[in-house]
Amino acid sequence: MRIIITGGTGLIGRPLSQALAAKGHEVIVLSRQPEKVKNIPAGVKVQKWDGKSAEGWGELADGAGAIVNLAGAGIADERWSAARKQLIRQSRIDAGKAVMEAITAASTKPGVLIQASAVGYYGVQHGDAQITESASPGGDFLSKVCFDWEASTAAATRQGVRRVVIRTGVVLSNEGGAFPKQMMPFKFFAGGPVGSGKQWYPWIHIDDEVRAIQFLIDNEQAQGPFNLAAPNPVTNKEFGRLIGEVLGRPSFMPAPGFAMQIVFGEMAVVLLEGQRAVPQRLLALGFQFKYETALAALKNLLGAPTTTGGAAPASKPAEEKQPEPVAAGKE
Repeated sequence: MRIIITGGTGLIGRPLSQALAAKGHEVIVLSRQPEKVKNIPAGVKVQKWDGKSAEGWGELADGAGAIVNLAGAGIADERWSAARKQLIRQSRIDAGKAVMEAITAASTKPGVLIQASAVGYYGVQHGDAQITESASPGGDFLSKVCFDWEASTAAATRQGVRRVVIRTGVVLSNEGGAFPKQMMPFKFFAGGPVGSGKQWYPWIHIDDEVRAIQFLIDNEQAQGPFNLAAPNPVTNKEFGRLIGEVLGRPSFMPAPGFAMQIVFGEMAVVLLEGQRAVPQRLLALGFQFKYETALAALKNLLGAPTTTGGAAPASKPAEEKQPEPVAAGKE
C-alpha cells in the first residue's frame, strides 16, 4: 500500500519508514527540504511540502493506504521562549491542516490516519495513579498542545477515515531524542535522579514504537486514542538506577529541580513531571511488546546481554518498583 509520512525524517519517522518499505509498501516521506535529507532508507521516496498545505503532494493521498502524521517542532530542542512555544503549537496545527486538506480532496479516502500525540495530553497532576486512554486532558502548556494537535485532524473521522491517535511516551533510542542526553552524566560518573526522582517515566523502546504503529495501521479494529508506552513504567529514580546498573556506573548524583528550572526554564516540566501512562487499549488488541521492562530495553540499547525477545527477566532487581497489573479491555 502507499503510506505517506509527515515528519518522516525524525526520530520515529525514519525507522518507521524503513520498516514499512522493507515490507514492500510504497513509502513517501514529506519534507520541506528534500535536498537536505541524507541516508534515505532503501525504498523510501521523499516529496517536498511546505508543512502547512497539501500543495504538491495532496494527490498522493487519493487511494493511499495510510497517512502517518508525525510532524511538529521538537518539544525539547531548545528553551521555551514565547516564540518557541508558538512554533511548537502552530507547526502541529499546520501539519494537521495540510493532512485534512489532502484527505478532503481525495476521491478515494486513505484507509487509516495515524495522528501523533503524546502522554503529555494527560497533564502532570496524577501522582501514582495509572493513566489509561480514558483519562481527561490536563491544563498545562503541553496538554493544550497535545489537545490541539489531536483536534487538528479530528474531522477525518467524519469523512469515513479510520483514525488512530498515538499518545507516545519517552522514546528510547540511541539515534536521538532524550535518551542520549540522559546518558551523558552517567558516562562522567555523575548520573542520578532528576528532581525528586518520584515522577513517573512513561518510556517505550523505539523498536516497540515502530512495531506498534505498524500494528495499528494493519489492525482495522484500531481507532481512537492509544497510549504508546511500555506496560511497566518506572519512576525517574528507578530508571536512573537501572542505567547505572547496566553501565556499571554510580546513580546517586541528583540533579535538583531548582537547578533544572534555572537551566531549562518552563521546559523543565518535561524533566520534573511525568505520568504513569499504561497501554491498556494496545494490550487489549493483542499487541505484544518486545521490551516490556526498562531493564530489558536498557540492556538492548546499551549493548548488555538481555533475555530472549526482551521479555521480563526471571527475577527483577529487588529495588525495581512494580506497577499494578494493567487491566485489559477497551476504554
